[in-house]
Amino acid sequence: MASGGRQVIVVGVDGSAASEDALRWAARQAGLTGAGLRVVTAWRLPVMYGYPPDYSGAGYQDRARAALDAAIGRVLGPAPRPSVDARVEEGHPAQVLLAAARGADLLVVGSRGHGAFTGMLLGSTARHCVDHAPCPVLVVPPGTAS
Repeated sequence: MASGGRQVIVVGVDGSAASEDALRWAARQAGLTGAGLRVVTAWRLPVMYGYPPDYSGAGYQDRARAALDAAIGRVLGPAPRPSVDARVEEGHPAQVLLAAARGADLLVVGSRGHGAFTGMLLGSTARHCVDHAPCPVLVVPPGTAS
């Protein structure tokens, strides 16, 4: 159980339909159990070969925050949402989710997100979380949280 006695459900959101299904499921579960909801998205600089370009003005973190806020708005409705802790972190999505899940009671992910190959049953981020998470993981199948 998370510190302070209140349960925490962590959910990964990347803007895909599968991640929005995961957010919908996690929000419903948080409402039923009184748990806090930690919604997490990750961003990374694009991989480049050769001379590294200057990304200082690209605004990747701001765009990730806007995408996260938009997904939360689509799924949960307008603010205020006092029990939602929305976080944008730099790093590989699987590693960011595993770090966010430390001390949590449940990690919820979609079965596949933007990075998966079409037709995969389980994306690489979801698979990594299932294999390495410090808490139970729920993988929400597509279309089940509508």
